[in-house]
Amino acid sequence: MTEQWQQDIGRWIRAGELLQATLSQPKRKDGSAAPKTVIRPVMLKNGLHYQFEYHAANKVTHDNVTGVQAGERLIELLQLQYRQALIKTPEADVQLLFNKKGKAAVLTKPPTGTARQAALQHNRQKQRVLEEGKAAPFLVELGIMTPEGHVHAKKQDKYRQINRFLEMVTDVLAYLPTGRELTIVDFGCGKSYLTFALYHLLAVEQQRSINIVGLDLKADVIAFCSELAEKLGYDKLHFLVGDIAEYEELQAADMVVTLHACDTATDAALAKAVNWGASVIMSVPCCQHELFRQISSDTLSPILSQGLLKERFAALTTDAVRGTLLEVLGYKVQMLEFVDPEHTPKNLLIRAVRNEQQGLSMKKWEQYRQFRQFLSISPALEQMLSERWPAPSE
Repeated sequence: MTEQWQQDIGRWIRAGELLQATLSQPKRKDGSAAPKTVIRPVMLKNGLHYQFEYHAANKVTHDNVTGVQAGERLIELLQLQYRQALIKTPEADVQLLFNKKGKAAVLTKPPTGTARQAALQHNRQKQRVLEEGKAAPFLVELGIMTPEGHVHAKKQDKYRQINRFLEMVTDVLAYLPTGRELTIVDFGCGKSYLTFALYHLLAVEQQRSINIVGLDLKADVIAFCSELAEKLGYDKLHFLVGDIAEYEELQAADMVVTLHACDTATDAALAKAVNWGASVIMSVPCCQHELFRQISSDTLSPILSQGLLKERFAALTTDAVRGTLLEVLGYKVQMLEFVDPEHTPKNLLIRAVRNEQQGLSMKKWEQYRQFRQFLSISPALEQMLSERWPAPSE
């Protein structure tokens, strides 16, 4: 049976919140374990890893592993080799003390200045995905950078948005399959700033084998993007004119991106992603009108009687539904701030990663059913994925 401290370590690793872990007091004195092991996040060319630093006598050795492997190794070290650990996260310093039977006592304290400093350093590392001063050809062509790598003053917001997006992608690269070509779809790609950025990160910087398809309804925009992809030599980046709901060209995809797809077009994209078995979903919703027309609750009349408040509540409800339904299907979901709200109110990003070992969650399904019934709603995403639920929809 998995103990709570093991679950916490897995959660911190998956969320990128483990800032440092120091393991000490080996259980055996035969030298089979280093007297001290320190684990830190490091940003490598192929994404976020965790560095295991082993301190033994006068020698220090290092080993870099991906997130999932890091969590498994850290738990194994604590189970077999060490009696004590100090784990630092942005929220707390957590000390684990193991008795002779291997049972852990957990002590939690407020985060130290060192942890906060580590968090800031970690963020600074992530923000260098696209460094200013180092020209990226696609940014130059899109008018964001000069050929010398300087960001145009009027494009600073867009530059930060692109970097923020790549940070959030980098944090979940460990969930994507390895050893084969990745298939990525960007629904409602528009002018494709982020599509080109994704291709640059994965195909150019990390030399991964990928195939990206960008889909949009605007023929002139697709023509522009296709010409630019050809000019840049991005031969595995293709753009098509088409509607999200009607796109049937693929049987499977590893990652689906949908940015500002209006109203239920976001639901159509999420449904496609689920049916394709996508390992990673990145979605920025837009114009959530559907539930505004449906929500009904006497208890919530102080909110629902005011148009502006009802509109905002409906938008939050829509995204809560989407996130919960993905969780029912075994995805781990985070709601993240995409860009500073002063630049756009449409700044929420739904990031979901598929857990291969987790099936349908009946607990989440029951929570969702009660939520839906309380608000008298019938969300589009539930209908689009009707065959996947554990019980017939009411």
